[in-house]
Amino acid sequence: MGRCSQCGEWNTLIEEVPLAITASGAKASGHKLATASVARAKAENDKRLTSKLAEIDSVLGGGLVPGSVSLLAGQPGIGKSTILLQLAYAISKTANVLYVSGEESANQVALRASRLGTTSDKLKIATSNSADDIASTIASGELQLVIVDSIQTISTSNASSAAGSVSQITNSSALLTSAAKATNTALVLVGHVTKEGMIAGPKVLEHLVDVVLQLEGDNYGGFKLLRATKNRFGAVSEVGIFEMKSSGLEPVANPSAALLEERRVSDGSIVLATMEGSRPLLVEVQALVNRTSYGYPKRTASGIDLNRLNLLVAVLERRTKLKLADQDIYVNIVGGIRVNEPAADLAVCLAIGSAAKGYALKDNAVVFGEVGLSGEVRHVPFADKRAAEAKKLGFKLAIGPKQKSKLDFVKPVSDVRSALNQHLSKNT
Repeated sequence: MGRCSQCGEWNTLIEEVPLAITASGAKASGHKLATASVARAKAENDKRLTSKLAEIDSVLGGGLVPGSVSLLAGQPGIGKSTILLQLAYAISKTANVLYVSGEESANQVALRASRLGTTSDKLKIATSNSADDIASTIASGELQLVIVDSIQTISTSNASSAAGSVSQITNSSALLTSAAKATNTALVLVGHVTKEGMIAGPKVLEHLVDVVLQLEGDNYGGFKLLRATKNRFGAVSEVGIFEMKSSGLEPVANPSAALLEERRVSDGSIVLATMEGSRPLLVEVQALVNRTSYGYPKRTASGIDLNRLNLLVAVLERRTKLKLADQDIYVNIVGGIRVNEPAADLAVCLAIGSAAKGYALKDNAVVFGEVGLSGEVRHVPFADKRAAEAKKLGFKLAIGPKQKSKLDFVKPVSDVRSALNQHLSKNT
């Protein structure tokens, strides 16, 4: 059948072979499990493959754990193959590493390695689209790290569907994972993403692996962010910040200074103290307010959620004297950074108010705080880290919510209306 009789969709049927398993059959074919103490398992977990690339190692929780399976996903052209080739080269200095490409020839991979300066006799390259061959190579036990680029291009003979299909991704991933676990080999898989930015393939792929890494950013410039959305061996709060150069992805020593380097102090410009994982980051929030030429005002957001912007505009209209119903509003986070935390609310509100009235901040200050529907400014975590980052870059104070532990550097505001009245002055 080509069409499912229940949901009515086409080409969604997957062949499954029924298995008749009874308790007596399991007793005859199974065997007693080998157990190990928790202390011994922890000792084995401490032996990680470190790349000496601080940004990558911190995101992984200290390095790659032997026998672990990691999945790296990102938009096409974002730099997945580049960063993995740099990682493979760094680890190949102390371990046996194999880079398997299912998308490019060995000559193409070698050309990229030459451009990045990552050529080494210890780093081995192979091209294959067979999951069975790759699993057999891993099962030899001669390698400490294997990188497969990418899981959507390989297939196993156990499934008859085309490479990239749900059954092929599931079976191939399971086969490679089994071989990696059996030989204590670290395995890194590259995954594609859909048009919506989600990892392509079945959700079981993300459940199957130990670590899920996402490489984000703008393909045409700006910073690249490497974050872990799942990590069985470390925290998911760490973020690596990189910049693409001719020599590959290089870590950014002071991203806040780089983001604010070309900033011009004017109305509509507010510096936000945000958090990327456990790292404080100062970014510029720009707003432009202009009378609409159409019947329906336009709202455009770059770097923040548009629904959040609409909510904040409604709060400003209801809780302050700003009239924005006939105004087009454009908000942009400079540098290609995407801010998702609620702590950006107060900075966005001040930027819109500043642009609408032509006022600028009175003081050289950074802003953070969540805004509620009543216009109140709510507490956000890591205020001390945000304040310390602002001090380091020469800001005089921070505007934010009232803190439980008093910070002299932070000037508290109770609601968005008082923040607009107290800290904005006519631009001269």
